[in-house]
Amino acid sequence: MIKDTFPAIESAMSVPRWRSLLFVPAHVPRFVKMAHERGADGVILDLEDSVPQDQKGQARRQLPESVKKVGSNGASVLVRVNRGLRALAADLEAAIVAGVNALVLPKVESAEWVMEVADAVTELEHERNLDAGSVRFVAQIETPGALTRLAAIASAHPRMAAMALGPEDFSAAVGGTPGPELLLGPNLSVLFAARARGLLPLGFVGSIGEFSDTQKFRDVVIQARRLGFVGALAIHPTQVAILNEAFSPSAEEFEWARRVLAAERDAAAEGRGAFALDGKMVDAPVVRRAREIIAMGSKAELGVCG
Repeated sequence: MIKDTFPAIESAMSVPRWRSLLFVPAHVPRFVKMAHERGADGVILDLEDSVPQDQKGQARRQLPESVKKVGSNGASVLVRVNRGLRALAADLEAAIVAGVNALVLPKVESAEWVMEVADAVTELEHERNLDAGSVRFVAQIETPGALTRLAAIASAHPRMAAMALGPEDFSAAVGGTPGPELLLGPNLSVLFAARARGLLPLGFVGSIGEFSDTQKFRDVVIQARRLGFVGALAIHPTQVAILNEAFSPSAEEFEWARRVLAAERDAAAEGRGAFALDGKMVDAPVVRRAREIIAMGSKAELGVCG
């Protein structure tokens, strides 16, 4: 087993900017071919639920070429692997190649499982002369048991970059339907755990499968931004533009943030930690929010997606 080298490089691992991560079935060439044109910050080549069992082998064999295609326009490239050990081992052998930025880990149940996958990825990176730590993790929380271990999962390994609730699988696991009444609490739990560890909280309160009513989807995503989410997963190209817009600062927000930071500099020069702006008191938490908006806006303007 190759010993992890993360203590030396963890501080250099940047947080990606993923407003939209678009699922693409890895076994369907026409979807893979067009994925880079959809405008998503990241494309998830799916080896799990969307790929029939008898086509998973072909999807794996196509993966190196698929990675090149979906990343050709600058999007981050992610691969969703399977949960079962035999399938997972085959997925990792296929997925740990140059150009893959992250793995989406489904049905994450424990920190121990995340660490086991991380050890395997570290060995493969070493064997293939890839940069140590180049492959990050997105954890999908899809069972009620995982909710009790969110803090441990979020801090399981430096490869962790983001967490998201899997609304369909989670709802099925508890015997319910993926509506706001059921999903608000679990989504907030994932949000809080991710934020506490400095990970990206991804998601919205609703079913990922409801994409035909674009106005309803837009309303749900705008609510997610207000709650504190920074991006979400998409299963249809029509969702991408909505996610990119909703999870980007508006011109008004950007201008407000600039004014806050300018006023903060003036206040600091005068030895004041808090100050008034537009008739409201501004202190450290508000300044942090302004800095986050500036960072989000700058990356969006530059087209940075990972």
